[in-house]
Amino acid sequence: MTARFRLIPEDEYTHRAGPETNFNESVYTNAFDGKIGVGGWMRVGNRVNEGYAEKSVVLYLPDGRIACAFGRPEISSNDRFFADGLSVETPEPFRHQRMGYRGEVMLLDSGEALRDPKRVFETAPRAPADILWEHRSANPVHGGVPVDDTVETMYGRDFSFGHFNQHTSVSGHVRIGEQAWELTGHGWRDHSWGPRHWSNLFIYRLFLATFDDRNGLMLLKIYDKSGRARSVGAMLIDGVYDEVKDLNVITDWTSELDPETARISVRTATRSLAIEVESVSAAPLRNRRQDGDTHFMTRIAETQCLFRWEGREAWGMSEYIERLEDGRPIGPPV
Repeated sequence: MTARFRLIPEDEYTHRAGPETNFNESVYTNAFDGKIGVGGWMRVGNRVNEGYAEKSVVLYLPDGRIACAFGRPEISSNDRFFADGLSVETPEPFRHQRMGYRGEVMLLDSGEALRDPKRVFETAPRAPADILWEHRSANPVHGGVPVDDTVETMYGRDFSFGHFNQHTSVSGHVRIGEQAWELTGHGWRDHSWGPRHWSNLFIYRLFLATFDDRNGLMLLKIYDKSGRARSVGAMLIDGVYDEVKDLNVITDWTSELDPETARISVRTATRSLAIEVESVSAAPLRNRRQDGDTHFMTRIAETQCLFRWEGREAWGMSEYIERLEDGRPIGPPV
């Protein structure tokens, strides 16, 4: 995949916004320390042509609680990644990125409360938070900007035209109220830019895990409106990316149609692999959008998972995205 994409150090930083109303440039990172049971993800997405940024912070705590913060602070330029206390710095392109958050978080007994976001914002207890993750990596960077019009992008040209990602080691801390954890583990990061509506994703299954400094996975099964499916991503094996040729995902569902477990078979150019995924803590999110008289609702299920692969274990993330029709996700049983 990477050979068909262009990527330069300047792509680590913000780009000139395109003419699309829904131009978005975002940075996402996740981090997990399996020894202390703390992990999560953070994302800042600049929508400068719409005048705001998207702020998302979701932390999975050892006792099963979730600490989270969301917002849409106003912005007037795309010259930095900063959204109401959530910030990104890149001291060394492709080798070192810093993501941090200082601000308030909501404390939830479990992710179930997020099914009623209005009530969460009105009633959830709050606490101050200080989060800092230092992402470092000697691994290659995967992705970039397609070199010509024949190259298919990861998500499609109507969702993040430019995109790259990397498996990382992570150090830092998570402090919430009177509790504090020093974090030493692994994670994953991505950076994307271009037009984006969440509702442009019809059915989508993303899996992210980093087992150690040189082994990990980034696997995506994505379907368009016609039912056409694509398998995208790569296995990181001994510090080298092995591109996905095909993958199959079989999901077991909860009564709320959240992913409970998944079995993934992966075929690359050199090998066939089997991955087991156990969902541990889910954050069921959603996105609303109106286009004229048409209303779109999209389910975005962000789930902390335990991944098992050939005797290795790692904490990571699954992301299940799909349209909602009559309040029901259209994806299951896919």
